[in-house]
Amino acid sequence: MLTIRKIRRISRTYRNLRRYEQIIRIIFKFGLGDLIDTLHINNFFRLGLKFFSRREVKLENHTRAERVRLAFEELGPTFIKLGQILSTRPDLISLEYLTELAKLQDNVPPFPYEEVENIVREELGGEIGDIFQSFDPTPLAAASIGQVHQAVTPAGHKVVVKVQRPGIRAIIEADLEIMNHLAEVIEHNIREAALQKPTAIVEEFARIIEKELDYIIEASHARRFAQCMKNLPDICVPAVFDELSTTRVLTLELLPGTRASAIIKNPDIGAKFNLKHVAKIGAEAVLEQIFTYGFFHADPHPGNIIVQNDNKIGFIDFGMMGHVSSRERLDFIRVLRGIIKEDENHVAQRLLKLTKYRNEPEMSQLQRDVSEIIDENLFLPLEKIELAAILEQLMRLLTKYELTLKPNLYLMIKATIIAERLARAFDPQLKIFDLLKPFSAKLQRRRLNPTNWCNDLSEPFDDLIETLTDIPSNIRILLNKAKRGNFKIEFEHRGLEPLLDTLEKSSHQISYAVILAALLIGSSLIVHANLPPLWHDVPAIGIIGFVMAGIIGFKLLLFPAHRKK
Repeated sequence: MLTIRKIRRISRTYRNLRRYEQIIRIIFKFGLGDLIDTLHINNFFRLGLKFFSRREVKLENHTRAERVRLAFEELGPTFIKLGQILSTRPDLISLEYLTELAKLQDNVPPFPYEEVENIVREELGGEIGDIFQSFDPTPLAAASIGQVHQAVTPAGHKVVVKVQRPGIRAIIEADLEIMNHLAEVIEHNIREAALQKPTAIVEEFARIIEKELDYIIEASHARRFAQCMKNLPDICVPAVFDELSTTRVLTLELLPGTRASAIIKNPDIGAKFNLKHVAKIGAEAVLEQIFTYGFFHADPHPGNIIVQNDNKIGFIDFGMMGHVSSRERLDFIRVLRGIIKEDENHVAQRLLKLTKYRNEPEMSQLQRDVSEIIDENLFLPLEKIELAAILEQLMRLLTKYELTLKPNLYLMIKATIIAERLARAFDPQLKIFDLLKPFSAKLQRRRLNPTNWCNDLSEPFDDLIETLTDIPSNIRILLNKAKRGNFKIEFEHRGLEPLLDTLEKSSHQISYAVILAALLIGSSLIVHANLPPLWHDVPAIGIIGFVMAGIIGFKLLLFPAHRKK
């Protein structure tokens, strides 16, 4: 498991110090140095950041969001993955940053073939030449976590072998420690950002990237995905070669065909395919994943879609998958159905059921904004109505009213948006709402099925019976504790942390000031009394006292305790 150790002072850990300095230099380089000043990062370094180069690249024509994306790209694999995940969370970052981080590309130089041989030898217990009939030393693709090579098994099966980048786990662990420290500092210094719980975001990110580092989990995803898609004859999923797969090596069937990204870039390539058919079956496949099985490919971008010569579609890369419950699927469909029926009241009520919020929004205002979204989209010509545009507007609406969806629902919405836009790139006339109707009807029939009613009611009833059964024993336990004097009621005070922190810092400053004053007065008395031992006719103890007072004084002047903002 990935571990996130706490960092109390960066300079204590050489690995963290070097990486931290590299991160800060990149932040300065892309004109984001004000963030360092706001967070008072210099307080965590022995010499501060006085001597750091603040040289910036010339990016006058770039927005701040673009500079953040460029910085993430240069910061490397961990930050690229974090940016990609943040791009699915409009509840955490604004639309400008959301759009920009979605452009992050996970393409890096490949690592040497010798390293590939070493990892395969360690993981599969033999030389590449003995394990594979052939193995192409030139990678098909190289990403931050691993790279992919084409090979042939002894049985003659064409496969792709995904090999994890050497040392990537240690790199990610070091970056996570620094991210966690930065998140703690952000929570401490920026009140608005603290509401989003940056440390919790880092912990969630660590959980996600831990799964991407374990290729056994990705293999399991591929097998489950294949099971879900088995009834769709036009959808292909690569088979997993378990005997050639481990935590750091994953061997999958090679799907022949052309990537959708290549077809989009070069329309001449697309001329040999029936793109209208491809668009339809691709969109239906994503809707099937979400609304029938609740298990879906969370990143169906053009690079992860293979179009085969017989107009079938193949999905690849199962590192990030999404899950939604039947209840969540039904509520989401009801939101879309309310939009189609132009029922803003129904849509507003369903949005509240799908989200969490601190303060309930003013319903009349929410309904008015929903009505505007409906008016702006549903009265366009049918071929111009885009589900993606409606969903993006709804996401902005949730942010406006501080309504928060669960992360898995953001993934579902993002997958829907990507799938529709890819399908419309192949067929601009595609009517996504027509494709949605059968899934909506299927979910409704399933909901009205008496068997499902009984199943839904039985579990809460069992819980109620269990709770009623436990009440006497729980009361007995409470009474016994009260009788023994062990009954305690705990109160939690909230909002006192900034005050306590300020008091602690003030007490430290006062302590330093008292010691400084005592050293100055005491040293002055010693010098005035001319007490031995003497050094150049001046009392040595007095000189030492003045030097110590000078050090403390410089410390107070150059490195004052930072204040919360």
